[in-house]
Amino acid sequence: MLGLVGGVLVISGQQPAKANAVSVNLDYRCTGGIADFGARTVDLRTTLTIPTVVNVGDPLNVSWRLAYKDQSRFGSPARLPEGATVKVQGNVQLRGAWVGVLQPEGSVEQTEALIEGTPLTLPEGISDFAHTDREGTVRLEPGDLFVDFIPPSGESMINDDDPAIKYDGPWENRDGEPPSDGNHAHDIHVSHVAGDTATLTFHGTGIEYVGQRDREAGLVSIRLDGVPGTPPRVDPSKEADGTPTNYTRLGGQTLWSFRGLDYGRHTIRIRNVEGKRTTLDAFRVITEELPTPPEEYRATCTLVSEPVSVDVTIQGGGTVPSQDPTDSGSPSATPTTPGPSPSGSGSGSPSGSASPSGSASPSSTNSGSGGGTTSSPTPTSTRTTTATATATPTPTRTSTVTATATPQVRITPEGAAETGEAPASPSGAALIGAGGLMLAGSLLGGIAVRRRAAAHAGGRGDAQRD
Repeated sequence: MLGLVGGVLVISGQQPAKANAVSVNLDYRCTGGIADFGARTVDLRTTLTIPTVVNVGDPLNVSWRLAYKDQSRFGSPARLPEGATVKVQGNVQLRGAWVGVLQPEGSVEQTEALIEGTPLTLPEGISDFAHTDREGTVRLEPGDLFVDFIPPSGESMINDDDPAIKYDGPWENRDGEPPSDGNHAHDIHVSHVAGDTATLTFHGTGIEYVGQRDREAGLVSIRLDGVPGTPPRVDPSKEADGTPTNYTRLGGQTLWSFRGLDYGRHTIRIRNVEGKRTTLDAFRVITEELPTPPEEYRATCTLVSEPVSVDVTIQGGGTVPSQDPTDSGSPSATPTTPGPSPSGSGSGSPSGSASPSGSASPSSTNSGSGGGTTSSPTPTSTRTTTATATATPTPTRTSTVTATATPQVRITPEGAAETGEAPASPSGAALIGAGGLMLAGSLLGGIAVRRRAAAHAGGRGDAQRD
């Protein structure tokens, strides 16, 4: 008798979510800070993009695309070299399954030197993300935007003929000075009248007064932001250590300096004290790297279009937990093949089940690149996968098999050394053909026996007749 045994293995698992997202156009109106140096009121047109479905473990990304809505622009607050930075920060409130704030950020460097009021370039976009560690629904509500201006660190020279320097008195402007004098840009301003002043308003954290070291020079007084400098006077006819100088009209010399100012707007004024020769070659403005953007330059952008909110569904992950037969928590497989029953009858009900479970205990704090989210404890989530195998009965044996994720191979010797591979099972057609050959052989063998018996019997009859 030929018996056919079939089995079906069914594994159920959750499929990954589709990456759905929603984009919303939002209009903002910006005032204060660098808006005051531009159009005073600056309008922005932005596009906010938020996914609506996210798998647990995937990041929840929030991004804004930024652009000026019309001809209004932010303006540079001061005269500065290239390298200033415009930085934009958003604000998104999270409510529902999580409570917290996301703060998308983006920045762009200004590639040209600036003067006060120069239109500023915006970053193309800003973004932030939060880690997702559990299922739930989160409502996102966009809030204000903040635009900061960060001046470049470094030094810049303000030459004596720069319009930013205001002279009071009969200063003499001398161009085309000999290069051997060492003057910055080969020119200089000279005063011979007591009370003559030169004033510069600048933005930075330090300032240096550059002039000629000259044994014929007289005292120069210094005031910084209306207060006598430290020291309040400088004598260009002496070296830094107080000894008389031997130089005559040596230009490009730092005669006085001060650092450590709070970044912002400052004013320096030099004055001819004695009516002796006083020179101004240049002012060197110094800006140290700032730990934070200057608060005075921050513009606040308020939402003027209709308020919006977006619900985001955080759903279970999309992969089935792996099963390791060596893990104490994973199902095992022990094939058993008992011998034939004495009665010659039996039933076969191969069955198996695998029920791995996984639980997640999310942390209560979540942060992105510019902000974070906080949450309250949530219940443990469990995911179960079941595998079931069934088969038709066989008359002589009973087999029980527990299904596992990793297939196992039974070693079956077949008249030779063990190979680690089971012999190939014959196909149905091969079995039928073999049976036909056996039947035919049996029939032919039976006919041959009958003929030999008849022949033998006939021989005996002939003998009797003889």
